[in-house]
Amino acid sequence: MVKKEKEPQSIFYLKRMEESDLPSVREIERLSFSNPWSELTFLGEIQNRSISFPYVIVHRLEKKVIGYIIFWMIKDQVQINNIAVHPHYRRRGIAEAVMTQVINQVERYGAKSITLEVRPSNFAALNLYTKLGFQVIGIRKGYYSNPPEDAIVMCRLKSNI
Repeated sequence: MVKKEKEPQSIFYLKRMEESDLPSVREIERLSFSNPWSELTFLGEIQNRSISFPYVIVHRLEKKVIGYIIFWMIKDQVQINNIAVHPHYRRRGIAEAVMTQVINQVERYGAKSITLEVRPSNFAALNLYTKLGFQVIGIRKGYYSNPPEDAIVMCRLKSNI
């Protein structure tokens, strides 16, 4: 049984994703999603420094990448594009701690809204996003493939805090 950390933010830190992180990131991506992003997609996020903010989640003691989050910030709007934690480190509150840290950071920099898409079948993510103040604002029909599924579009407005 995995021991749940009381203070998940104390076991990790975030750092900007670099090309050297991609083997670990791509492995986590393959373990997490049925339709994983390509290496070129990740490289594009790393190189698009004007709007893209790709971060890896690094375990402090083990000094290895255990997850990542990628979001865009365009003026006062943020889009969470991808977040994943390695299966061996899930259910420890890490994704919630990372999301909370990112939300706090982008709101300090002036974000008024944060949006994301999630599969209706991803109950854990839906529960997490709802807990963090996101609300359903729409459906994108046929958004996902492998397997085909709509996307639930969720948004957190700064006034919802």
